[in-house]
Amino acid sequence: MICILCLGIPLEQRLGEGIGTDYRGTEAKTQRGIPCQKWAEKIPHKPNYTPEKHPNAGLEENYCRNPDADENGPWCYTTDPAMRFDYCAIPDLIAARGCC
Repeated sequence: MICILCLGIPLEQRLGEGIGTDYRGTEAKTQRGIPCQKWAEKIPHKPNYTPEKHPNAGLEENYCRNPDADENGPWCYTTDPAMRFDYCAIPDLIAARGCC
């Protein structure tokens, strides 16, 4: 069976199976539409997860990631001073898990 949704979409852009610890796509806003803070920045929030502390977690730019294996999936620190972090709405391009 071929999953039409996955054709032509690079593997790293897919959420994939599980909780998104391997997600390396470029989504950079939260489920509420708030832009993500860059992982290497310290303003407006001082991050616990940084590219230096977690070099294999893919903490580039301000992309949504799941460096702590949060069961709710990829997240980011937000640019909103009133909201430290939020989860990201990564489209699950593998609608029927395992079809691609």
